[in-house]
Amino acid sequence: MTIEIELNPEIEARLAAEARAQGIPLERAAELLLQKALASRLPVSGGNLSIEEFHEMLRLLAEGSEKLPSLPTESFTRESFYQDRH
Repeated sequence: MTIEIELNPEIEARLAAEARAQGIPLERAAELLLQKALASRLPVSGGNLSIEEFHEMLRLLAEGSEKLPSLPTESFTRESFYQDRH
């Protein structure tokens, strides 16, 4: 499918910069951004994701995770979750 859209100069420049940064054609950058935007919404496919959609979902879930602290496995005990219940 081909869709024609009119972009304001600022959005066009940002899209072009994104395409250059990824080393891909402008059209592919626009397609990937649209896919990402759609993937961030709840799937309407009845819960059946394609492999590509699944990988995109995992990528979005992991985005920013490198900034999370690394906790030892011992930190996750039943008692630590229910410390105020006896």
